[in-house]
Amino acid sequence: MIDVLVVDDDIRVADINTAYVAKVAGFRVVAKAHSGTEALTLLAERPVDLILLDHYLPDRDGLSVVREMRGLGHRTDVIMVTAARDVATVQSAMRHGALQYLVKPFNFAGLRSKLEAYATLRRTLESGGEAEQADVDRMFGALSASATPELPKGHSPSTAEVVRQVLLGAEGPLSAHEIAESAGMSRQTAQRYLKLLERAGRVRLSLRYGETGRPEHRYAWATSG
Repeated sequence: MIDVLVVDDDIRVADINTAYVAKVAGFRVVAKAHSGTEALTLLAERPVDLILLDHYLPDRDGLSVVREMRGLGHRTDVIMVTAARDVATVQSAMRHGALQYLVKPFNFAGLRSKLEAYATLRRTLESGGEAEQADVDRMFGALSASATPELPKGHSPSTAEVVRQVLLGAEGPLSAHEIAESAGMSRQTAQRYLKLLERAGRVRLSLRYGETGRPEHRYAWATSG
């Protein structure tokens, strides 16, 4: 079993995330914390394999918790689970060793894909031995393998992941224009990746009719994806 610590200042959200984790085979939540200090105290008392860490905490931010963890010698893996969307925070999380970054709000499928990808990575690393380039590529690709499909040559998995995160964080279906604005990319790029993800069954397309009679294409992440 992979032991998980859930850290979120909102007790209700922490409970929801705990319930989500309990539905994924191989994972169990062994503790919950609602502040950075509480998280570090719990970690000192009982080491865990993985922390689902919010960024906005009452006493310090999540990145400060990660920095202090590393300074204390804790090598616990971290998945940031937060509403923080600014690029600077995402970049800092990557530089401090966060394996994944899940933007709130999200559904069960969104968290499940992250956890399943993490479990795949752990199995790969635990096999030990020496790694050829193909093995290294699989390790680095494991965290996104269950989230987005294989893409044709010339398409970026990271761009597809950005589109996925925008859709998972939306309260309802979005237009290609709305997705492009949220993702910081051109509308043409957003449409190209949306078509690929739709063909792969990861995105659902719906039509919304306005006053002009011309339907607007709306996109949502498929809950089974």
